Amino acid sequence: MAQSSVGRIRIFDDFIGFEVPVASTAAPATAPYFTPGGLRVVGQGLEVNDSGVVGLDADGLNGVVRLTTTDETEHSVGFTTNSSFDMALNGGIGIEARVRFENTDTKQVYFGLTDVVTNGVGILEGEQMVGSGTAITLTSSDLCGFMMSADLTDATDWHGVYKGGSATASTTSTDVDLDDVAGTDFQVLRLEVDSNGTARWYIDGDLKQTVTGAVSTSTDLAVLLMVEAKGNAIETMDVDYVLIETNRDWTA
Repeated sequence: MAQSSVGRIRIFDDFIGFEVPVASTAAPATAPYFTPGGLRVVGQGLEVNDSGVVGLDADGLNGVVRLTTTDETEHSVGFTTNSSFDMALNGGIGIEARVRFENTDTKQVYFGLTDVVTNGVGILEGEQMVGSGTAITLTSSDLCGFMMSADLTDATDWHGVYKGGSATASTTSTDVDLDDVAGTDFQVLRLEVDSNGTARWYIDGDLKQTVTGAVSTSTDLAVLLMVEAKGNAIETMDVDYVLIETNRDWTA
């Protein structure tokens, strides 16, 4: 329903000049933190002030931040929105992030939609999903996005997970393996979801997977980008930008 010139919602963060220093003692010393574009910075590690979001000076052209966990297993850090998006009412959504890694060892990553959002402490295992061999346990009631996990057999491949729509969620990693390896060079991850819940996964512009009815058309969802340590080592993920595009629901 075109009622004004602000019928489109566009959230874009390039992270130029933004950071949450590791072991921060500057105000605010504890969560919540917000990026210039309005994304909330969350994660288990932030609660103990030894992880953060560091702006890169070297190899950081265009504005690049490094999400940095603690050296404790299942500690995490990431960006999230509120539960602001309904696929039917907002007319679908497109989300995109450009990411890279120092290494792909002992970490889990998720970029996508979810119905589980926390204000400060947030983790992937137990709240969103966990991998083990070729099995994926989807803890969240509703999610759709990109997963990479050191606990899966294809430990460095991106997987296209989904749950909550009319399609039966796959819990076998080989069924949702996108056959594209996460690496030390930047990759563009893009998820598009239509108003009917059909989802498409793209990596660097290549369509990797399409699932009809992957997403609920009536559940309020948030966008989440998060990295989590799967062992006792500090894990990182570099983020160049995050983009979210959808339509305004004028009935709300």
